[in-house]
Amino acid sequence: MTTRTILFGLLLTVMVTGTGVHGQAPQAAPPQQPPITFRAEINYVEVDARVLDGQGKFRSDLTASDFQVLEDGKPQRVTAFSLVNIPVERPERPLFASKPIEPDVRTNLQAADGRIYLIVLDDLHTHPLRSNRTKQAARQFIEKYIGSNDMAAVVTTGGRTDGSQDFTTSPRLLLQAVDKFMGSKLRSSTMNKIDGYNRTAGTARAGEKPNDLDDRERGFQARNALDTVRNLANYLGDIRGRRKALVLFSEGIDYDINDVFNNADATVVMDATRELIAAATRANVAVYGVDPRGLTSGGDDVIEIQSFPDDTSLGLGTGAIYNEVRLGQDSLRVLSEETGGFAVVNRNDFATAYQRIVDDNSAYYVMGYYSTNDKRDGRFRKIEVKLNNQPGLVVRARKGYVAPRGKVPESKPTTANSASPELREAIESPLPLPGLPLAMTAAVFKGPAPKGSVIISTLVNGSSLPLTETAGMFKNDLEVMAMATDTKGKTTYSDRNTVNLNMKPDSANRVKATGFRVIQSMDLAPGRYQLRVAVREANSQKAGSVTFDLEVPDFAKRPLSMSSIAITSALSGVAPTIRPKDPLEKLLPGPLTSYREFSTQDEMAFFTEIYDTIKVPHKVEISATVKAEGGQTVFQAREVRESSERGSGAGGYGFQARVPLTEMAPGLYVLRVEGTAQLGDRETIATEIVFRVFPAPAARQ
Repeated sequence: MTTRTILFGLLLTVMVTGTGVHGQAPQAAPPQQPPITFRAEINYVEVDARVLDGQGKFRSDLTASDFQVLEDGKPQRVTAFSLVNIPVERPERPLFASKPIEPDVRTNLQAADGRIYLIVLDDLHTHPLRSNRTKQAARQFIEKYIGSNDMAAVVTTGGRTDGSQDFTTSPRLLLQAVDKFMGSKLRSSTMNKIDGYNRTAGTARAGEKPNDLDDRERGFQARNALDTVRNLANYLGDIRGRRKALVLFSEGIDYDINDVFNNADATVVMDATRELIAAATRANVAVYGVDPRGLTSGGDDVIEIQSFPDDTSLGLGTGAIYNEVRLGQDSLRVLSEETGGFAVVNRNDFATAYQRIVDDNSAYYVMGYYSTNDKRDGRFRKIEVKLNNQPGLVVRARKGYVAPRGKVPESKPTTANSASPELREAIESPLPLPGLPLAMTAAVFKGPAPKGSVIISTLVNGSSLPLTETAGMFKNDLEVMAMATDTKGKTTYSDRNTVNLNMKPDSANRVKATGFRVIQSMDLAPGRYQLRVAVREANSQKAGSVTFDLEVPDFAKRPLSMSSIAITSALSGVAPTIRPKDPLEKLLPGPLTSYREFSTQDEMAFFTEIYDTIKVPHKVEISATVKAEGGQTVFQAREVRESSERGSGAGGYGFQARVPLTEMAPGLYVLRVEGTAQLGDRETIATEIVFRVFPAPAARQ
């Protein structure tokens, strides 16, 4: 990475009299929930507790003085205490839309106020023919129980990258990952042994038990699944301030760890189970095991067996099949109960269980302390959370944790040319960090073939940006970095930009009121990415990060394709902006904005490009409409372009328009831009963006 230093001394020439820029920058109001942080602190322990009354309702009126925390019977001094009480929010949608329209702007405050779910699909322990049951169970949880303010991710134990999704607020992307799930569970051990018995019938010695030919692979898959979940728990371990829920959809580990003589990997699988529980308790991750088979006794496998051996001493009757089901479900119970969650097994009522998972992760107290026992001995530490003089209340908290082993990991060295520790922490965090409030949007246009040009607009909340005054000038330094990670984990970084703010009083006041914007760009190959931007300010060393789910199309593949819709407005241009690299600078009348709320005194403008690869002469109709919440059209624009007008290289049919907002009533609106090839099947491409109009404040007297 290279460092580019931008000296910024700005005197704004655009003055807006009698109006404010209301609701556009990410607001710095104190968050309702404690902040999410991402750091590894030595000897720091975090425990969450739910307090229920006699009717099973959560009590939210307690204070730190009401609690005692004991570790191995010794009182601990609680240094961090907070109440988490998260509402379930639903996405806003216009009345005429059949489903919510996904927002094209992300903020780190939005992600900081929700629950954290890691959905793990155990393909290694799901029968291929029962894959649909798992998909249905996971889809039900995502569609009905994950709120628009929640962050969730999808991972498989088998490591299939195209069936995974990093943390996002997008149900569409979560469901796309779930829909690619396919189980790969091995054939039943009992059925393998029955086949072995039938093959050797008449030749086997009396009392000789047949072997499971898949035993070693079965043990390998059990260890692989357990190790994957353990690694995921470790990944979440440094996230502080929230309960983390790992929802494991699995038929369970059916490897018999009790028979160490006949099962070669029994001891190894048992150790892997202990290590998973140790990692989850250390990381304060609650596992919720969900058996998607519902109420079952193994009948699906029994009906495949033609006949059972006559020799009952072999233990290969229907009871052996039922025992495999019991082993799998018991493994889910153990993993769940030992980590502070609960198992959903042998039941068809998933709705009640899912609601209980939501309740567990919506309202609780978080307490953090530095353990008085600093030994890294790998031993279990019992945690007790008690109430002082609160009869009739029940406390639910995890039982304890397993201390780490070995030496304390060394911190990464920093050099003058590398990112600061705060910026590196923010860019590496699994979740967006709200330490410095940010809003971000990204627009993708055709770039140098076959790549797309991704333009990133990040707005830093001005009221959260501390400025120091020296000789009448207001100063701070910003560090800005962008990172894009594809589905295979390959990472592409932008330049690390250093912005030196050195402003006169009126410019500093404008930054406080409207925020400060940085526009960067990256060229990325076609594919799915998670885009992450981190910003760190120098005066108080606060840092924040925000993520954006991005798809870079292969513009050369489709007959007709479309770039993103890049939006700006007159008032959004008032926010001071620096552009280290902005391909849209000459195409938009103002800077690419993350504002989606505009005053009736504002004017919105947009630009997009339509690309087509149709080789015969034709026309392309490009239209734009703005509809109000009830469905009535309040703005229209239309152009018809000849294929001979197509630009070469990175060009296309450029289409832009200005949308006056003065006559629009306050409310929700949808901008839709559509391109149609007037040829053959009339290939069509369209994009929609939701925005809101609010009434202009009264003019100052």
